[in-house]
Amino acid sequence: MKAIVIPSYGEADVLQLREVPDPVPGPEDLLVEVKATALNRADLLQRRGFYPQPGPKPEFEIPGLEFAGEVAEAGERVEGFGAGDRVMGLLAGGGYGEKVVIHHRLAARVPERLDWREAAAVPEAFMTAHDSLIQCRLEPGESVLVHAAGSGVGVAAIQVAKAMGAGLVVGTAGSGEKLEKARGLGMDVGVNYQDEDFVAATKEATAGRGADVVLDFVGASYLERNLAVLALKGRLIVIGMMGGVSAELNLGVLLQKRLEVRGTVLRARPLEEKALVTRAFEKSLLPALEAGRIAPVVDSVFPLAEAAAAHRRMEANVNFGKIVLEV
Repeated sequence: MKAIVIPSYGEADVLQLREVPDPVPGPEDLLVEVKATALNRADLLQRRGFYPQPGPKPEFEIPGLEFAGEVAEAGERVEGFGAGDRVMGLLAGGGYGEKVVIHHRLAARVPERLDWREAAAVPEAFMTAHDSLIQCRLEPGESVLVHAAGSGVGVAAIQVAKAMGAGLVVGTAGSGEKLEKARGLGMDVGVNYQDEDFVAATKEATAGRGADVVLDFVGASYLERNLAVLALKGRLIVIGMMGGVSAELNLGVLLQKRLEVRGTVLRARPLEEKALVTRAFEKSLLPALEAGRIAPVVDSVFPLAEAAAAHRRMEANVNFGKIVLEV
């Protein structure tokens, strides 16, 4: 099969389209012909050598943490899926290829209303957003601050938070255009981090109380302000580290406001945990996707062979929603 591989680490131009061996499914696996995949910030880190795929280093390092495609073959111990089924799901790697192997418990059915491009934009963004809000125990009526509101997970988190009953959703982004689009997804208050203070804006929007839940993709450079913006008994979950990995934590603020700070990652979790995330997504969000109450946002679509150009677009931070690779 053809796949994008990382023969050496570096800038986007290191990505190469090559012929590689087909993946071999096991008795509990699905062999899927990939129709589309989507980019994640983790792909950029992996390409630069900072986020390797779990397990032994493969002969051909193929990035890609999600996919949408058609089942070509189902293992003898697979239940619930067969050849021809439209599926999507999370991967530890390999999504930038014509075929992938996935354990059947990590596969979810693609709603009929979604085309392949839209389906590819769903798994990582919506499962991450949903799982993060569950970890933060979001209650109906609570307020949520979503950083990077124009990112793939950000646009999903806005919709999922509203679907879970959030009373107020505040979002941050670096342009007025992104904020305007995010309002169309249900965001109540937009903050342009280029010239506005998200702490002051969130406090004003919540009558001084602050946010009950903060979803953060920035990391170290936002930690102090994230603690400041949280309400009493607020919960901060760190999903990304675009702004660094090390910061000073003021334990006094943590104790005084009885805050919770946690981190999350999907890629390195064991099969059982990822299966639970997938089943929770199916139960809570798949009906909403099928009905159109929530929807993936596709920023742009590139052919698989132009993966380097897709990476450069993400690195330029101009995308709103998911960047998709059509296989």
